[in-house]
Amino acid sequence: MAAEVGEAVIAEKVPAKQTDTVGDRVWREVLSWVWVILAFLVIEGGLVQARVIPSGSMERTVLIGDHLIVSRIGYDMGIPFTDFHVPLWRDPQRQQIIVFRAPLPGNPDFIKRTIGLPGDTVEIKQGVVYINGNALDEPYRNQPPNPMENRAAITVPPNSYFMMGDNRENSYDSRYWGFVPRANIIGTPVIIYMSIDAPEEVWEPGHVGERFETYFNALIHPREVRWRRLFHVFRNPSVN
Repeated sequence: MAAEVGEAVIAEKVPAKQTDTVGDRVWREVLSWVWVILAFLVIEGGLVQARVIPSGSMERTVLIGDHLIVSRIGYDMGIPFTDFHVPLWRDPQRQQIIVFRAPLPGNPDFIKRTIGLPGDTVEIKQGVVYINGNALDEPYRNQPPNPMENRAAITVPPNSYFMMGDNRENSYDSRYWGFVPRANIIGTPVIIYMSIDAPEEVWEPGHVGERFETYFNALIHPREVRWRRLFHVFRNPSVN
């Protein structure tokens, strides 16, 4: 009899198993998505961004269809899909490749090479770039200097940069629209994670359907992928 009573007491102390309500499950799902969104905002807004190259202004360094990881660390921080951003402590170095907001309204972000720093005097004589009177060594250029190109000396204002593409004969850059304010700097590319040989218009903004078709074709026809360019790491040249 005593044993039976003891078993009854023990049974009474075992708590009833609680079952999740629909509200609990919904709350956990919402919370998990909140963390995902926060992680995206932190990564995209202040750490790295994925970019694709739509033009040939930086050939042969960067090709049309190259997919880049761009580091924003130390350069810029903002809220994705908005115009809000804050410039940080890092500044572009000479001959460093930089992604920046186009100084011209309505244009997508540009990728160019930093040529002139604040306070520099930039001059072009017979296609050769001179910085403060000294010829700039540019082994990355896509073509030899154009002997017909001459531009008068100009001084880069404070907190501004003079940017040029490596493909000088096919680059819309500071020679035509002026300087890039420091506030427009987004970051610098660090690695190519994918490169697909496809027409220029596929990678322009708004061509979503053509872009998905290109990715699908790359799966079926792997030769369209430039395999040798994958995981190429960008290294900053020595400062001249």
